[in-house]
Amino acid sequence: MSTESVARGLRRARGGVGVGGPGRPPGTRKRGKAISHTGTFLLFALPSVLLLILLNAYPVIYAGWQSLRNGDLINAGEFIAFKNYVAVVQEPAFWHAAIFTVAFTIVGVFGSWAIGLGLALLLRTRIPANGVFKVLLLLPWVVPTVVSATSWNWLVATPQSPLPQLAHFLGFGDVLFLANPTLAQITVCVFKVWISFPFMMMMMSSALASVDTNVYEASKVDGAGTWQTFTNITLPMISRTTYVSWILMTIFCVNDFPTIWLLTQGGPVNSTQSLVVMAYQTVFQNNQVGPGVAIAFIMTVVLVIVSVLLYRQIRKVNIE
Repeated sequence: MSTESVARGLRRARGGVGVGGPGRPPGTRKRGKAISHTGTFLLFALPSVLLLILLNAYPVIYAGWQSLRNGDLINAGEFIAFKNYVAVVQEPAFWHAAIFTVAFTIVGVFGSWAIGLGLALLLRTRIPANGVFKVLLLLPWVVPTVVSATSWNWLVATPQSPLPQLAHFLGFGDVLFLANPTLAQITVCVFKVWISFPFMMMMMSSALASVDTNVYEASKVDGAGTWQTFTNITLPMISRTTYVSWILMTIFCVNDFPTIWLLTQGGPVNSTQSLVVMAYQTVFQNNQVGPGVAIAFIMTVVLVIVSVLLYRQIRKVNIE
């Protein structure tokens, strides 16, 4: 091989050209592999995506179409646009159910959060039989709602139940917890807190476990008291988890059908009728699909707005 051919080959190599002809530019092979891997991933993910669309998007779209018609469970009915939504918001029963839903949600979220946070702080201290105590506190959440509701019905439903008997013994007369509208609302809200605080306790326990103990030691050195440490250190450090738990519990409370239905079925005199209970009764008892689905969609829009607002608070949290 001559010297000129060797020099020409070196120049070709430096220019990115091999012996067999022009070679691939640097990075082309990596990009080709990345495109190939992306295509393979999309190919395998496509069936799952289509299944999710069929299972979630289609029912939502179909339900939204039903909310624009005046049909029932058998016949689709005629297209009436947004008349169902207008009719729903003009009913006093809708606003009564909305007010109770808001009250039920506020008590359920903040009541369960306060108790859960208090118990989470207690479990961080050294108490006898700490493990057994944790398991017992989880029982209201672990036990099925049907079992818990049956137990509470046994406690308060009739004049012969233990709590009405205790109230009569203490001189309060015949207290009917589920027959009096106000007492029924209080009972349902307390029951919701009872079955929800273990979830909040677990969320707050995980958040407290991630807080560096050196921060508390530094606060003691600076002379901070217990309340100052709680308000200025503990609450800000667990704020992100707190907002997430509020979002989840808000969704749980607004969509909670079995808690109310198993205790009162929305009574007495619709005093404990929430929006989800009203939507169920409208569709399956009154056979009015359009208005019932319209109520459900209004609930969904409100939940999305509340979730977005709380999520923005999460993004604003800056822990230094």
